[in-house]
Amino acid sequence: MSFRREAYVPKGGPDGGDGGDGGDIIVQADPSLSSLIEYRFKHHFKAERGTHGKGSKMNGSRGEDRIIKVPVGTQIHAYDDETKQSGEMIADLTVAGEKVIVVKGGQGGRGNVHFVTSTRRNPAFAELGEPAEECWIELTMKLMADAALIGMPSVGKSSLIATISAARPKIADYPFTTLVPNLGVVSIDYDSFVVADVPGLIEGASEGRGLGTEFLRHIERSALLLHVLDASGSWEERDPVEDYRIIRAELEQYSDDLANRPEIVVLNKADLVDTAPIMAALKAELTERAMQKVGGNEFSPDYQEPLLFAVSAITGQGIDTLLRTANQLVKELRIQAAAEQPETPAYEQIWEYRRKERDREFTVTNLGGNVFRVQGKAVERMVIQTEWENEEAIAYLQRRLERFGVEKALVAAGAKNGDEIRILRRAFALQTHLLSDEDEETEGEDILDE
Repeated sequence: MSFRREAYVPKGGPDGGDGGDGGDIIVQADPSLSSLIEYRFKHHFKAERGTHGKGSKMNGSRGEDRIIKVPVGTQIHAYDDETKQSGEMIADLTVAGEKVIVVKGGQGGRGNVHFVTSTRRNPAFAELGEPAEECWIELTMKLMADAALIGMPSVGKSSLIATISAARPKIADYPFTTLVPNLGVVSIDYDSFVVADVPGLIEGASEGRGLGTEFLRHIERSALLLHVLDASGSWEERDPVEDYRIIRAELEQYSDDLANRPEIVVLNKADLVDTAPIMAALKAELTERAMQKVGGNEFSPDYQEPLLFAVSAITGQGIDTLLRTANQLVKELRIQAAAEQPETPAYEQIWEYRRKERDREFTVTNLGGNVFRVQGKAVERMVIQTEWENEEAIAYLQRRLERFGVEKALVAAGAKNGDEIRILRRAFALQTHLLSDEDEETEGEDILDE
């Protein structure tokens, strides 16, 4: 609150500046990052506070934003720290540079120059600043890859990605050697595409067995699945056809969309055994499944010939043919995805709109004993920003609450004049002209007595 004080200007009038807003907390997708490991141990982030307003209509400066960088492909959910449950999705950052404001900076209080009216020429009060907002969010990363290698443990997925790209995953002859997904860039015929090596899946993966759901989420964004099978059966002497059926069942149980994703079946370790009988059995299995999709009509335009390759990650047998087929399919899928891709949602605008809608909501609760509690972000903000030592500020609050519809809601909830109204840690006695003389004897203006 400030008034202009200057020689030869006897009626300078109010000139209090506004307080600066607090900085926002912004989450932004950064293509240079590849994991969320930075946030494994650091959980708390704080933006800068705004500065105070001054006289001569000098507004305070806005606080600096705090930008949290995350990898492309990160999903942001609201999170309840008490129940340990994830809430609604705030944003899915799939484009480099895409960002969203997850916590809005506190609103700076307005100087007394804003409260001049035709009847109030010299307002002797100003608004207080709004306290900072706090919240928890949950960050979840899903890999962004054109193709994903899936299959049972120890079928040679890591060896395959090491052969076709510059990725160097850990390779050993025991199950679950790969514990985290790996990305590799495949270059072929002057083109390139990204392949993800996902840890091995097992029966029950769709229900979380063997951390299955943790691994399955990483292939949800992949346009193409490369289903790797072990021709040798490994030391467990598994049947490649049965392995294929198990993994397909897990995909179908996890997600219909994932189960219908384009697929290339890769029979690895072809240098170790005679692959002819295995290829014949797989061909029959794949053809039967493809026919079922189109109702048994192989002449249907929706019928797709199964893609099956026998390769060896060690000798390089069949690798070039596989990569050229995969590269062509990836290019076609990219064109199709680009045609079907809707415009990138403006998460910043969407979340801000939802935030404002939630802010305006308030509830009235009858606590019994002629006591009512009013709760709501916008209503509570009005109370917080009021100078309680200033009668003018309290009178202004009363008019704001009336315009906001709080008094109507209280009357609708059964509140009577003289009842106690609680907002945050403040208590008021209700006096309103909205009640008829038959209901109340009190007449006159609305008054909020603290």
